[in-house]
Amino acid sequence: MKYLPLIGRILFSLIFIMSGLGHIFNGKEMVGMTEQMGVPLASLAVPLTGVMILLGGLSIILGYKIKIGALLIIIFLIPTSFIMHPFWKMTEPMQAQINMIMFMKNISMTGAALIFYYFGSGPLSLDKESKNS
Repeated sequence: MKYLPLIGRILFSLIFIMSGLGHIFNGKEMVGMTEQMGVPLASLAVPLTGVMILLGGLSIILGYKIKIGALLIIIFLIPTSFIMHPFWKMTEPMQAQINMIMFMKNISMTGAALIFYYFGSGPLSLDKESKNS
């Protein structure tokens, strides 16, 4: 049973690590989409959020300073959900459906990040205070 939190941290973090790397190294397309959604300074926001979610994902996967990592993920997910996936404003049904799914995925991951923030990383982590959790 002590491996379950580690497996959970790995599965949760992979999307943020991969996406963070994409924001940093393949950000041109993301900058364009972000600009279309009206985000000011998108060319700065995309790599900055990429670093945030990469560090957050690494923090959670390693179980090191997990509260800070979870906060980075939460700070990213909440505004991103509302800015990038406003399904309630969309008139084309397929686009509205896709964006509703993406919005709900982000809200769900925000819930998981809140759980990591509250409970910590559990066993098999680098944080000394979480090893006995």
